[in-house]
Amino acid sequence: MTNRVGFYEKEWETQSAAQREKRKTQWLSETVRYAYDHCTSVREKMDKAGVTPDAIKTIRDLEKIPITPKRDLVRLNAEKGPFGGFLGVTPDELKRIYISPGPIYDPHGREEDAYSLRPIFYNAGFRKGDRVINTFSYHLTPAGIICDEAINALGCVLIPTGVGNTEVQLKTMLDLKVNGYVGVPSFLMGLIEKAEQKGYDFKRDFSMEVAFVAGEILPDSMRQTLEDDYHIIIRQGFIIADIGGISYECPEKNGMHFSEHRIVEIVDPQTGKQLGPGEVGEVVVTPLRDKTYPLIRLGTGDLSYYEEEPCPCGRTSKRMMKIVGRVDQVTKVRGMFIHPSQVREVAAAFSEIEKIRVRVDREGAHDIMLFEVELTEDTMRSESLKGKIEGKIREVLKLRGDVAFVQKGTIPQDAKIIEDIRKWE
Repeated sequence: MTNRVGFYEKEWETQSAAQREKRKTQWLSETVRYAYDHCTSVREKMDKAGVTPDAIKTIRDLEKIPITPKRDLVRLNAEKGPFGGFLGVTPDELKRIYISPGPIYDPHGREEDAYSLRPIFYNAGFRKGDRVINTFSYHLTPAGIICDEAINALGCVLIPTGVGNTEVQLKTMLDLKVNGYVGVPSFLMGLIEKAEQKGYDFKRDFSMEVAFVAGEILPDSMRQTLEDDYHIIIRQGFIIADIGGISYECPEKNGMHFSEHRIVEIVDPQTGKQLGPGEVGEVVVTPLRDKTYPLIRLGTGDLSYYEEEPCPCGRTSKRMMKIVGRVDQVTKVRGMFIHPSQVREVAAAFSEIEKIRVRVDREGAHDIMLFEVELTEDTMRSESLKGKIEGKIREVLKLRGDVAFVQKGTIPQDAKIIEDIRKWE
């Protein structure tokens, strides 16, 4: 049986709080100085706040620098061009350029393990020789490729299945005796359900041992089913397209350890001030020693809290306990962020639409999006118009959404353009 417990960077992962603070403070000083000198948007926000790089001597000093909300990257990419003024190298030095919804252009540098994902996947249990299906998308957005590169570097054999194609995925898993999975948890559950509908005994007929899930909330009931009924090691992590790895679970499963290559703050969304253990606030992240895309104090929009008492696994870092909500209306659906501006873009494409609202819900283990549409008075409902709107949704959001025409007045004047009504355990 493969040993799936261990440390990727034991010296750093088991450092005392004082040692970690000293190391990260030194890296932070270097990172802020470089970003100030090379990134116009970093320089502008620091100058506006009257802050110089020399003023950042501790992690607490980060409070002096304004937060850049992730939603602002859409605006900054539109105003300043690709990368929004945060690119720290010249474009011809890049390895790849990804396109996230918005659009946001995400640069992939040539640094080794640029997204700091190798430690996360190793600590999640992936080992040399594992055969892993990577079900994140390899198209436009970074998730598929950056996870592929990191896991491959650990000696695993990657099968780039991407999203969808359940029948192909199942045959691949059987034929190649796949024992590792990377993707959103609901798709893994969906694969198992599909296999059993076809008459397979998943635990007996398939070889799945370890799975890393991200991109959506993992309900406790789903985790229990995957672990107890199918004997799959389930680890989850917090990864975003702009920065990469932020936190990850260890075998104790009592929160997600902060990455040794990131500074993670939990802050008051109104003031930007750092909060203490157990206090709910916005997750704000600064990558360390990243010259390609040094996003100093990126506000993820996610709300969480942390704990800092020692973990039985031996790691000494703070742990993000769980995501408890969002600061804004940006919502993650099937592992992809959807923005209010995208919904408005869909509506703007049709003169027949007077009002629109998206309601995000779940059916079983699957996210669903329902676009409620109020039409103008002189517009007749038709399947043709419904199909055209649904086609535009796929084009703009890169996700499928259903359209329902509703009576005028159904959508309140003060309604959120994206309403998340999912219930999580």
